[in-house]
Amino acid sequence: MLRRRRFAEVITRQLDLFVRDQLQLLEACDEAEQAYERAERDEAEERFGDYQDLVETGTEILADLRDNFASSLDDETAEEYEAEFNRAVAKRLPRFALEIENR
Repeated sequence: MLRRRRFAEVITRQLDLFVRDQLQLLEACDEAEQAYERAERDEAEERFGDYQDLVETGTEILADLRDNFASSLDDETAEEYEAEFNRAVAKRLPRFALEIENR
C-alpha cells in the first residue's frame, strides 16, 4: 500500500506556484541549456556558466520557498517537510534538485 505523503498537497501547490510565477526563468533555463548543447567548443564553457547561473537562481527561489514554510514548523516536522519537498523537486523539477539539499 502506498503511503500518502504528509505534505504532498501543500508541496504540489508550492511547486505549481513556482512554475507559474517563474515561467520566464524556466524558459530561460531551457533556452540556455539548448544554447550550451549547440555551442561550439570555444564557447561551451561560457554557455554552461549561463545555464548554471539560471539554475542556481531557481534553486535559491525554491529553497527560500521551502525554508519559509519550514520555519513555521517544529524542528522534527520541518525536517520531514524539507526532505519531502526536496524529493518533489527532484521528481518534478530535476534540474534544480542537485543543489537544493545544500541550501
